[in-house]
Amino acid sequence: VGEQVLLKCSFKSSSPITESLLVDWTYRPLTGGQMETVFHYQSVPHPTTAGKFKDRISWAGNVANGDASIAIQSPVLSDNGTFICSVKNPPDV
Repeated sequence: VGEQVLLKCSFKSSSPITESLLVDWTYRPLTGGQMETVFHYQSVPHPTTAGKFKDRISWAGNVANGDASIAIQSPVLSDNGTFICSVKNPPDV
């Protein structure tokens, strides 16, 4: 709580890394409920503009190195839940 947290995500792809590469981070609260997209990356980072993580998520990855990590600023206990990192690098998924 209170200290920036790094959510690590690494990937390997059999296809060359291009601008088509997509990274999506989704979140589901520990209490259950709807999955929500909290971060999207395609060529440039697109942090969420709504919801509980608005203005608190930053890109910490480097797709050229197979890293799709993000950081969350000022985490609170209610942020607890399941975070899923999904990477698509067409034609490789």
